[in-house]
Amino acid sequence: MKILITGGAGYIGSELVGFLLREGHEVVVVDNLKYEPTSLLRYASHINFEFENLDVRRKSSLKKIMGGCDVIIPLACLVGFPLCEDNPIEAAQVNYEVNKWIAETKSSDQIVIYPCTNSGYGSSDGGVCTEESPLRPLSLYGRTKVDAEKAYQDTEGCCTLRLATVFGPSSRPRTDLLVNNFVLKAIKDKVLVLYECEFMRNYVHILDICRVYNFILDNWENCSQQTFNIGNDEINMNKLQLAEKIGEHLPVEIIKSEFTQDPDKRDYIVSSQKIYDAGFSCKYDLDIGIKQLIKMYSLIDKPWHANY
Repeated sequence: MKILITGGAGYIGSELVGFLLREGHEVVVVDNLKYEPTSLLRYASHINFEFENLDVRRKSSLKKIMGGCDVIIPLACLVGFPLCEDNPIEAAQVNYEVNKWIAETKSSDQIVIYPCTNSGYGSSDGGVCTEESPLRPLSLYGRTKVDAEKAYQDTEGCCTLRLATVFGPSSRPRTDLLVNNFVLKAIKDKVLVLYECEFMRNYVHILDICRVYNFILDNWENCSQQTFNIGNDEINMNKLQLAEKIGEHLPVEIIKSEFTQDPDKRDYIVSSQKIYDAGFSCKYDLDIGIKQLIKMYSLIDKPWHANY
């Protein structure tokens, strides 16, 4: 298949490209290289890799590229509530309007696999969130992603995914993601200060995200028009439990802040049983990811930044 990935130079995309190429697909990446211009260099010599330096808001140019592809994976996005709050107009354009346009413009025989976020659940009030649970996004980021998901759910030939918090190394590293961030702070500061440490989250390794895309393509008849939570249910845990797990690998002092609130109010337990029942299972646990992150941070001596 010929697969278009928008935002393919980003955190997930730069790893997904290689995974799909190894599976024998042709891959076309559209990206404006805003963050990391070198994340795709390792694919430059691959005969089945193409790249277009393009802002996805240039719809006429994007339409020409889309026309020759069998599958569209729209990863282009302003990710996370702080970035979206700082850039609300761009967030609305890239996260929602472009995706609504793709949903309306794609041909009926094209496949779309859209990654939403399970931050759309907001707060579960102690219950377990399934794909049938109400969506109550708490941020502009969550709202734009949920609105885009709805546009794809109303479109023929689409599958939507609600991703847990992703962790693990990538050619375009992100240190603002919770696991990645905690590991870096443990290495650099040897201290983790936790705000509202009882808040629950669920997590998934970046390589399991790559694997689930391939699983969906291989099982398209059963996955078309479906929505799946994608997480590793064995590592649903709160922030204190996460910090303690990191403490098994690194010397770190854990301080519970009693009087400071976390601006990110997400608090939920999410079940990914639906995708497990379809035949998918996660391979990479938290211990593997922490070890990999420690190696990644040791390889490059640089000032790591959240949106680098």
